[in-house]
Amino acid sequence: MSQTNFSDLNLCKELLKGVVDLGFEEPSPIQALAIPLVLEGRDLVGQAQTGTGKTAAFGLPALQKINARSKKTQALVLCPTRELAVQVAGEVSALAAHLRGIAVLPVYGGQALDRQIRALQRGVQFVVGTPGRVLDHLERGTLNLEHLELLVLDEADEMLDMGFREDIESVLTEAPENCQKICFSATMPKDILSLIQSHMREPEFVRIQRKEITVAEIEQVYYEVRPYRKAESLCLVLDVQDFNKGIVFCSTKLGADELASQLMARGYQADVLHGNLSQGQRDRVMGRFRGDSLDLLVATDVAARGLDIDDVDIVVNFDVPFDVESYVHRIGRTGRAGRSGKAITFVTARESYKVREISRYTKAEIRRGQLPSKREVSDLKTTRLLGEVLASVEAMREARQDFKKADRYTLLLESLVDDESSEMDVAAALLKMLIERDQIWPSAAELEAEKREQEEQMRRYESRSDKGARPGGHRDERAAREGRGPVKTRGRRPNMARLFFNLGSKGRVTPSDFVGAITGETGLPGRVVGDIEIHDRFSFVEVPEEHAETIMKAMSKTQIRGLRVAVDIAKPV
Repeated sequence: MSQTNFSDLNLCKELLKGVVDLGFEEPSPIQALAIPLVLEGRDLVGQAQTGTGKTAAFGLPALQKINARSKKTQALVLCPTRELAVQVAGEVSALAAHLRGIAVLPVYGGQALDRQIRALQRGVQFVVGTPGRVLDHLERGTLNLEHLELLVLDEADEMLDMGFREDIESVLTEAPENCQKICFSATMPKDILSLIQSHMREPEFVRIQRKEITVAEIEQVYYEVRPYRKAESLCLVLDVQDFNKGIVFCSTKLGADELASQLMARGYQADVLHGNLSQGQRDRVMGRFRGDSLDLLVATDVAARGLDIDDVDIVVNFDVPFDVESYVHRIGRTGRAGRSGKAITFVTARESYKVREISRYTKAEIRRGQLPSKREVSDLKTTRLLGEVLASVEAMREARQDFKKADRYTLLLESLVDDESSEMDVAAALLKMLIERDQIWPSAAELEAEKREQEEQMRRYESRSDKGARPGGHRDERAAREGRGPVKTRGRRPNMARLFFNLGSKGRVTPSDFVGAITGETGLPGRVVGDIEIHDRFSFVEVPEEHAETIMKAMSKTQIRGLRVAVDIAKPV
């Protein structure tokens, strides 16, 4: 492939700034193939799955084509679900951060229609929506495609499987005849090919095949962490690992610099490798890493390309990679030459769905790990230290036998022993100095803070019915699972909004799932959640009116028990 940088793709400087802000260093295969063709105005069919960078593949050229001086709708993307529509709109908005005067709007069912209508009336150049809601706006006359320049079908096979064929056909018919059309689909069944033949003009076909993990010896684990505790969590995990060399991957150069500094400040032998380093600097870092003076290399994806080091024991995804190919490439740095290896990934609650996507497309198990506590880490460090001391004692004993005389360390110890201080006292004092110097034992304040954190996690993930807040909660929950009625928790409180969720007992959700998701995504305490009523296929959750919008916005971007969440204000009965 000839293009290796975004700067080679004839994108404007404002879009290149957006790309840098998002941490992309080079285009993914689908982006490198699709962007030039879309910029040329060609109709395009791309066979690529989720996680290959499709959004930027059509979003970047679409944004470059938009005339910001006109408020007419010029780009339209159809997505199978409201969750994907929101995600695509968010990514396109981020790419357009340095473009002035361009508005991006997601439209989908379940959201207040009048809010969407007002936004469309003000003028939106880039619309992302589900087929049904887009068609609804077309029929109402609130969306006009007269000036449409680009129409994208994202995950077309999913839309057809969900029964949107007629809606898609209607939208395509409404689009201008000379409108450029893009279709992305993971598979190419006959229905897709028929749609392409009917509505696209001599399209270019591009296909990206996924790489699969071939190194069976790689153990893959992920940890769910809070964003502000990622660095601390990384150190806890590294402290309990038995490794000689490791690579920690970050998504951006700035992030890699900051993390490397944090690791070095905590006593790790670490250095950084990214695109801002000169060849001389890169060679020096790699020389140290291949030798014995570096334990950890903090790197970006591009900088790590071409690394050929056989004795990397562990790879850490400090930031979740943007696509599955990057994940495969990253973890392929370990488990080489027949050795076993370990791959660790840190995710926030909002990123947990990415792990499921990676696992599904790579057909590999990525098990969830439990972060070690500070006490567990200190116990392990103490055990290691005592092991080193015993090994040193054995070595000194052998040396004395060889030389038939006391060594200088024994003579020093004898000089410290007197009537008030025994050999045991001196040894204990030296051990105390070692432990404090290396900060092996956490302070009382650190243990107390960790205890509070653990208690908060318990409140997030366990039902409060155990504490009497919801009498009968377990009994009602069990009855709902057996099909004998809904789960109901405590009575209704004043000034509360009632939210409708698309998940119920059929999805095996519990009151604690809702409480944990809301507190984890918003940072609000669990006590703010009021009555929870779980039916077979939906649920109602009461929250304070003042926090309702914040909770709805946060929950629409997450998942509960691996299921996508849709939430709205419940209609009065």
